[in-house]
Amino acid sequence: MTTVSSEAARETRQSPLETLRALRAQGRLAEEYPAVAPLLAEMVSAGADADFRRAGNLLTQLDRTAVLEARPDTETVVVALTGHSTIGGVRAPLTGEFARHGLLVEDRLSDFDAYLRDLRDTGSALYAPDVDLALWILDPQTLLDEMGSPWQADDLARAAERKLAQIEKLAAGFTANSSAALVLNTVPLPRGVTHQLVDHESRARAGITWRDFNSGLLRIALGNSRVHVIDLDPVVAAGVPLDEPRMAAYAKASLGDDLLARYAREVAHLARMLRGRTKKVLVVDADNTLWDGVLGDDGPDGIAAATTFRGEAFGNFQRVVQQIGSQGVLLAISSKNDHEPVVQVLRDHPDMVLREKDFARVNANWQPKDANLRDIAAKLNLGVDSFVFVDDSPFECGQVAEAIPQAAVVRLDEEPALHIEKLLADGWFDTARLTAEDRARAALYRTESERAELLESAGSMEEYLDGLGVRVALAEAAPGDIERVAQLSLRTNQFNLTTIRLQAADVTARAEAPDHLVLTVRSGDRFGDNGVVGTVFARREDDVLHIENMLLSCRVFARGIEQTAVAALLAHAAATGVRTVTASYRPTAKNKNVREFWPSQGFTPTSTAGDELRFTHDLEHLPAVPSHIALDSSLEGTAS
Repeated sequence: MTTVSSEAARETRQSPLETLRALRAQGRLAEEYPAVAPLLAEMVSAGADADFRRAGNLLTQLDRTAVLEARPDTETVVVALTGHSTIGGVRAPLTGEFARHGLLVEDRLSDFDAYLRDLRDTGSALYAPDVDLALWILDPQTLLDEMGSPWQADDLARAAERKLAQIEKLAAGFTANSSAALVLNTVPLPRGVTHQLVDHESRARAGITWRDFNSGLLRIALGNSRVHVIDLDPVVAAGVPLDEPRMAAYAKASLGDDLLARYAREVAHLARMLRGRTKKVLVVDADNTLWDGVLGDDGPDGIAAATTFRGEAFGNFQRVVQQIGSQGVLLAISSKNDHEPVVQVLRDHPDMVLREKDFARVNANWQPKDANLRDIAAKLNLGVDSFVFVDDSPFECGQVAEAIPQAAVVRLDEEPALHIEKLLADGWFDTARLTAEDRARAALYRTESERAELLESAGSMEEYLDGLGVRVALAEAAPGDIERVAQLSLRTNQFNLTTIRLQAADVTARAEAPDHLVLTVRSGDRFGDNGVVGTVFARREDDVLHIENMLLSCRVFARGIEQTAVAALLAHAAATGVRTVTASYRPTAKNKNVREFWPSQGFTPTSTAGDELRFTHDLEHLPAVPSHIALDSSLEGTAS
């Protein structure tokens, strides 16, 4: 099958939109759906918003069933939409934004002003069991229509209080009766609201009320992990108009198409995060990206990230990169330069905010950038699909986008003042909550070089493992572990045996259920503590224990930790009256290396269900904890 790519579009001198139109005209759009994402990404990178909107309109007409027949591995998302005003303008950008991330969206748009009925009726389409995201789109009239006319600032305050209480109650009811994520949004304050009030005191009180209302919406999300709030204030602050006055008046479209398009982009970022597609590594170029100038031509004294007019913008960019790195994102450099001069700049140059210690890898050489990214991925034991590559060169960006379509590519402008905006535009590193492991991740990866040195000096793998001094602790998940366990479920791909993805609320429900077992696997060694690196989900049914999933961070592969966790769990099962333990493996493109894991632990294949392989263990011969590991287990029947 011929795959149409952005390069093919360039070779035929077609724009990405023209390529999409050609695919549709040829009846090939469904079978070539994987080619849609890079074409849309190229439009976004080029700032072709009008073309992107046309592409979204085109994709809304795509037969989703045909896509799934031609490409059964396409990931789908079902989105239900409801609101108070006309919100149909969100469909096309929503379709385009999801497609840009490789997702096929099915949107179900409710009737005009049907949100109260939809949320109160558990039989409505909003509560359908296959819905992944329920979008309750709030607009200014949602609040303003609660008041009479004329009105005063006190009337607005009372209406806001009532409405917020109603929203909180409806949100709680929805999340109690649906497994979908509920998405709300803050409501931008129209100038036409405050300036109906002629005295400044009343305007101030109205502004306080409105902001308190939005703060209340954000607090709902803090108290309910199934609720997410898209904050539209930053979008409007960036210059996106709230509405188009004529459409607001005549079509009851209280949010304009431009704002709905930006809202759709944020929703797609959220969906990507909820599907565990958060990026983990930020790889940046050096020349004219981290600093102003070309090191090889200008020398260390000729580059700047401070002290000069342009240099200040690069210093600001470095601060944002450092901020991102401080929250668990691994930083790396891929630069076409000699290695030692780049490292010397990071160590000694007075302008630099970022230093050598901030980077997990510095690849400065003359290899193609895609080869460098693959090398960095191999050294960090991560997939290139977890990478974001940032460069000022259109050639380098195009080359990486073509060679590694799984990676996100951010092409910077020549104007350094826009670097930060470009980097942050797509929320590639968004996560629900940060954990202690996130904040320590960079340091944890830096210790890997020390482990590598030990491995190189050891005469054998056995000698290396004995010298490493691995410690493993197995325990039931405590409340403070929930976020980390959910994160592992969402973001672990290589050692993820059934790829069941769970949000924090799902983990909490299982941890609290008497027939379920949620375990954390902690590890450490002579070089330090690795924190929670794995988790096991199991369910007891009479004398059978079903292992529903097991996950392990790629940071700690090949140290015997997974074998230790299974040995301890099976010993616990035998000691508590279990006669049989079952387990499953569901293959993906990324977990193929653990296909034989269960048989290697004494499990016997029993059946298949579709592509799922099932196994059992009779507990007659229990595996032993590897001799080089010190086990600390609080589970009954396991030796510590």
